[in-house]
Amino acid sequence: MSQYYNPKRTRNIFDPKSSEPFRLSRSKIDRFLECPRCFYLDRRLGVDRPPGFPFSLNSAVDKLLKKEFDIHRTNKSAHPLMTEYGIDAIPYSHPELDKWRENFVGVQYLHEPTNFIITGAIDDVWVDPSGSLIVVDYKATSKEAEVSLDADWQIGYKRQMEVYQWLLRANGFSVSNRGYFVYCNGDADKEAFDGKLEFDVTVLPYDGNDDWVEKTIKAARVCLDKSALPEANAQCDYCRYRDAVVAVSQTQSTKQSSLL
Repeated sequence: MSQYYNPKRTRNIFDPKSSEPFRLSRSKIDRFLECPRCFYLDRRLGVDRPPGFPFSLNSAVDKLLKKEFDIHRTNKSAHPLMTEYGIDAIPYSHPELDKWRENFVGVQYLHEPTNFIITGAIDDVWVDPSGSLIVVDYKATSKEAEVSLDADWQIGYKRQMEVYQWLLRANGFSVSNRGYFVYCNGDADKEAFDGKLEFDVTVLPYDGNDDWVEKTIKAARVCLDKSALPEANAQCDYCRYRDAVVAVSQTQSTKQSSLL
């Protein structure tokens, strides 16, 4: 069996008859919006999509940025990027911050109408003079064009931030609608590598609106409560691949049977 993919698991599967709260991560909420069928196969039937490859370079950038901002968190001082972009804030200190940042832990909230424990691991939180929290997400890439939030596929980034804002508000915090993406763009135009990769760092503001989160969580619960598999999403590459494999397999089986 592959060490990277278990095609059928027995843990973290939703049981509509169970009274135990069910954990639903920010990424799984996004999965539901992308494709209810893939979401159902994963959370209800235990068959997830094959995993993607880990982005080790992105993880390294995240780790280094956290260390850098933590220096200013300890000193209760503004990071130079905040000053450069005119952001009146400092990194936020909280006893639970390390848990909020930890994968598979994150900020948590029991959504009683659905009995879901909603979770999301944040990159950073800043705080403005009024005490409102500012959600911050780190991103890393390497491209010639200037970084932006204009691509259609970046809707996932925006939803990610809005879920984090919703989670913090659900936990009783005052949260600014404006969040920031600290975007690190690797510079590939240097004359030589010299054993190091330099980044241009840009801070992109984003004004979030989490109005969609509550109704989406409720819709995800309705989806998982059903006994029937949702229809395939015509725009989902995973659904199209599965359907193509089934069709080819059935055709091949028919051909083989006719030869017997």
